[in-house]
Amino acid sequence: MTTATAVTTATAANGTAGAPGASHAAQESQGTDPAAERLRRWRLVLGGEGGGDGTGCALGGTDAAMDRTLEALYGSGPGPGSGQGAGGGPGGGRRAAGLGGSAPQIARWLGDIRTYFPTSVVQVMQRDAIDRLGLSALLLEPEMLEAVEADVHLVGTLLSLNKVMPETTKETARAVVRKVVEDLEKRLTARTRATLAGALDRSARISRPRHRDIDWDRTIRANLKNYLPEYGTVVPERLVGYGRAAQSVKKEVILCIDQSGSMAASVVYASVFGAVLASMRSLDTRLVVFDTAVVDLTDQLSDPVDVLFGTQLGGGTDINRALAYCQSRITRPAETVVVLISDLYEGGIRNEMLKRVAAMKASGVRFVTLLALSDEGAPAYDRDHAAALAALGAPAFACTPDLFPEVMAAALEKRPLPVPESFAPHGGSGAAG
Repeated sequence: MTTATAVTTATAANGTAGAPGASHAAQESQGTDPAAERLRRWRLVLGGEGGGDGTGCALGGTDAAMDRTLEALYGSGPGPGSGQGAGGGPGGGRRAAGLGGSAPQIARWLGDIRTYFPTSVVQVMQRDAIDRLGLSALLLEPEMLEAVEADVHLVGTLLSLNKVMPETTKETARAVVRKVVEDLEKRLTARTRATLAGALDRSARISRPRHRDIDWDRTIRANLKNYLPEYGTVVPERLVGYGRAAQSVKKEVILCIDQSGSMAASVVYASVFGAVLASMRSLDTRLVVFDTAVVDLTDQLSDPVDVLFGTQLGGGTDINRALAYCQSRITRPAETVVVLISDLYEGGIRNEMLKRVAAMKASGVRFVTLLALSDEGAPAYDRDHAAALAALGAPAFACTPDLFPEVMAAALEKRPLPVPESFAPHGGSGAAG
């Protein structure tokens, strides 16, 4: 199913639920018999003027306006900002729909799709417009940036354009990126901090705590077998609590992020998580990005927007060089977690990369490989390298942002990682990592 078909099927099927124009579209379809409604939906999916698609169904009102916005992008005529259509050469299609090269018309089109479609569909259509019709250059104009619906994918595109972005656009671009980052922080921070704080507390548990450091809830549960009914009390044979070092740095985390173009969404999420981890006093967090060069962005972790604009999406990949740098910064191997976020398409020395991973694990480092940190589904990755890492006891798997706190908690506590079933052949859910 093409993106255009998926978009129109989803929106036609639910009356464009969630969009400002949804109620109008739904009203237009009310009162029609089921057969007519099916034809209406097929007409929106297939496109075509005046029923020329074979359905014999003509659209009017909001449905016709929706169809025009879809045709401008997915039709066979010129699309928004394009000299030719997505489906063929100039003049090769049935219709002359499109926006040509006019930025004002594209801005109006961006406004129209927000009127007729829900946010999730708007983001898909924007992404398709950038990919299919080459609109990246238009994102260098401040007025265009103000018109788009910001999401992680748009941030990735902006970061890839960072080096060619004019000064007049950079402030607007930073504002767009900051909005996305702040939304992600609101969604991810509280759960991440709570999950990791619990993991750090459990890792610091001691059996002979001072009185004020006793965890009475866990102590009582651990000693229920010592309950004396005649006295109505529990004899606390074993005390459970936390040491006074609970507020000092207990663990070190190194995030090593591949900044090749295919990893754009992962870079965005990793930067946000890096800032969250850096805000926790019990963690000493370092963030390193790499392509064929290595850049340490740890001093910018207080602001993930600064981190993102310090990256340079695109270029080659030298994982071995990046791991060599990370290895040189490890001071307490047994208390260190290294998270490599990469699709493992190595341009450096493969055997040396694997030797470094083996050496770090032998010294006590907990090594985690994430093939992607995003919601984009199954990633493309080098399966040979993933299998080689799994053979070393370092499973490689893709991770969603929602799963990441659990992965980090397991790594900090030195327990099995929650590897998704689809990646079990590369380490299994019980792999030690």
